Amino acid sequence: MTTTQADLRVQPYRAAPDTYVIPQLVEAPPIGLVYVNSMVITGSEPVLVDTGAPSNRQQWLQDAWNLVDPTDVRWVFLTHDDHDHAGNLRQVIDACPNATLVTTWFSMARYGIDSDDMWMPFDRVRWVRDGESFAAGDRTLVAVRPPFFDNPTTRGLFDTRTRTYWAADSFGANVPHPAEDAAELDRGVWREGVLLVNRLNHPWHLWLDDASFHDHLDSVQGLGIEVIPSCHGPAIHGAMVDEAFELLRRVPGLPPWIEPGQEVLEQIIASAAAEEPVAAGTDG
Repeated sequence: MTTTQADLRVQPYRAAPDTYVIPQLVEAPPIGLVYVNSMVITGSEPVLVDTGAPSNRQQWLQDAWNLVDPTDVRWVFLTHDDHDHAGNLRQVIDACPNATLVTTWFSMARYGIDSDDMWMPFDRVRWVRDGESFAAGDRTLVAVRPPFFDNPTTRGLFDTRTRTYWAADSFGANVPHPAEDAAELDRGVWREGVLLVNRLNHPWHLWLDDASFHDHLDSVQGLGIEVIPSCHGPAIHGAMVDEAFELLRRVPGLPPWIEPGQEVLEQIIASAAAEEPVAAGTDG
């Protein structure tokens, strides 16, 4: 039986105080299921962190506006311009007249090149560099480049009030079943998932200098993070945060993850064809 997106429907969940993840779960054969997440901070000045994928637009907008009234949104933090992060950005900006888009010069330039027109209102944009912060009502938010990223414009977001770090594409893990918290997964399965996804999505780990990379990891870990939600995995809490950093320290020394080739594609096509219902015939 073919799994549909309706079968994989997952509900938004609370990851930390005032902090909710909007998840989308998609099939990624042969590695299982992978999340495409974004986040909402429902503080005194609500913040949308990334805007989901265009393939899930209707559901994403419904989930977002169930968490916060679009007219109350004051900030939209775009980690980078990839489609699974910026897929509904234009719809969000149109729906949130009081919001300022927080991003980078490079991300905005790349997004403009990839669009039919440069529609972003410059007077509603704020550029932040790595390490810079901005006040969002009752909290201070800091843009911090994550340990791994698949786009040069990427910035994660650290909430100093809740000690929550939105890690964008870092710390992801494929999953065998839905899970809001990484602790809900078999620990060995989660660990292998972190090591797989952070190699698959960041193949440049092969050329990392261990000392420089570990210095960067120390800097991010030194923020005092208590919760790590990310785009491509369940949220990580408590003692598992340190464990997640230790897993990333191992990645530069690991071999490349060999992605599926043509033979796997043919197997997927054959399997899908076998599952197609046979049309009822008529006697001639």
